[in-house]
Amino acid sequence: MLHRSRTLSRTLTFVVVAGFLAACGGSGEAAPTTTQAPVPTTTTEAPAPTSTAAPAPTSSVAETTTTIAPEPVMPLTGLPIADQALALRPALVVKLDNHPQARPQFGLNAADIVFEENVERLTRFAAVFQSQDSDRVGPIRSGRTQDVALLGSLNAPLFGWSGGNGNVTRAINDSDLISLSPTSTGGKGGFFRDKRGNETSEHTLYSSTPALYTFTPIYAPAPQQQFAYRTEGEAFNAEPATGVDVDMDGVKVNWTWDAASSSYLRFQGGKPHNDATLGQVNAANVVVLEVDYRPSPADARSPEAQTVGTGVVYVFTGGVLIRGTWTRADRLLPFTLTDASGVEIGLTPGRTWVELARVESTTPT
Repeated sequence: MLHRSRTLSRTLTFVVVAGFLAACGGSGEAAPTTTQAPVPTTTTEAPAPTSTAAPAPTSSVAETTTTIAPEPVMPLTGLPIADQALALRPALVVKLDNHPQARPQFGLNAADIVFEENVERLTRFAAVFQSQDSDRVGPIRSGRTQDVALLGSLNAPLFGWSGGNGNVTRAINDSDLISLSPTSTGGKGGFFRDKRGNETSEHTLYSSTPALYTFTPIYAPAPQQQFAYRTEGEAFNAEPATGVDVDMDGVKVNWTWDAASSSYLRFQGGKPHNDATLGQVNAANVVVLEVDYRPSPADARSPEAQTVGTGVVYVFTGGVLIRGTWTRADRLLPFTLTDASGVEIGLTPGRTWVELARVESTTPT
């Protein structure tokens, strides 16, 4: 069974409530002493003995009810836990390049959640791993100041990146993200260069999620659940939609519902967008958050998504569209998605892609 709860239950909890109903019988009044009237003889009959009813026995009944907690699920997909070790490990975010020379990328279809964010006249991906690994992930690129706010709800995730300018590096180092770059790992993060074609060197940096996970700190927490998920068979308010067009910076994105695979397929510039080893990029859910962008304090030429606040959300799930509002009061909290009636939107359990789109850049199809 699938559950809407955002809390990852690690074990089933049984709550037993015992109530005791006592039924108590009452004591009867003493029967009056009776003396029979004398008969015309010289003898008198002895009085009848006093009779007191014995109290009814007291009975006690214990009523027991059992409440079973929701089935534990993976915090980033809402799917049942198949491997407890994976469920307990921290989130790993890897910044992936989306320059034409970086395509096709490695690892996009192994990530539980992918955030697509605008950078300088292009987009970049923050691929979030936990339930799956990728033997090669990349090309890996630099971070941005917007990553600090965006990724805060993942509970101090590992952050794989190529580095950044001095201002961005200070912002990352001063945050709760665990920096994993060729510099911060002392060259031991499994980073390597691979020139697959005619790309320039900035598009050739790779690693693997197993190599990056070797830097997991002791007692690193697992991420909290990021979205609510629909219960099996739950009804919800939606409208028909075959997909969505999103105008990201420098990239025309299209997602199309594929009923055969029960997933959304991604296209860029009218062409299929492929994972280098796992086929066309796909997701069970596509969430389009329309956000404001402001100049980054680290570099005014770099846009910074404002992911704390509120705005319009389009949720594409199960072949339909749910329109609503996203709300986030603090960077340490996940996004809350609600429909027009104020009810929290439940996603389909599975992998989710989040588009951080500019306002009025979304066209459902």
